[in-house]
Amino acid sequence: MLGPIDTVRLFTVNLKKSLDFYQGKLGMTPAVSDENVAIFDTGSAKLMLEVLEADSEEAEDLVGRFTGLSFAVPDIRAAVAEMEGKGVPFDGRPELQPWGGALAHFFDPDGNVLTIVQYPLQD
Repeated sequence: MLGPIDTVRLFTVNLKKSLDFYQGKLGMTPAVSDENVAIFDTGSAKLMLEVLEADSEEAEDLVGRFTGLSFAVPDIRAAVAEMEGKGVPFDGRPELQPWGGALAHFFDPDGNVLTIVQYPLQD
């Protein structure tokens, strides 16, 4: 039987630039970091940034894409305003979803697309 998701990997070609973004703009602190990897403990799963050579075929396939990773926030409008104030680029305004929540997509320095999500209030 599978346990909970433990780690999600994102790929970067410039770890220093990514660390500046994830620490400085998103407020995350790495639990582990060296010249090739940084691991952030997000509470429910770890986020790992892994370096790839910029001119490699692997980087072409794995860097600068939609990741499918979502960070839950209690107030999406406030989160977007705070993040934009720190220079985080978004692809548009938060969008209400048919299931009752809202999504907004933003970009890290490598062009990886990440998401913030506000779930609907439960009664």
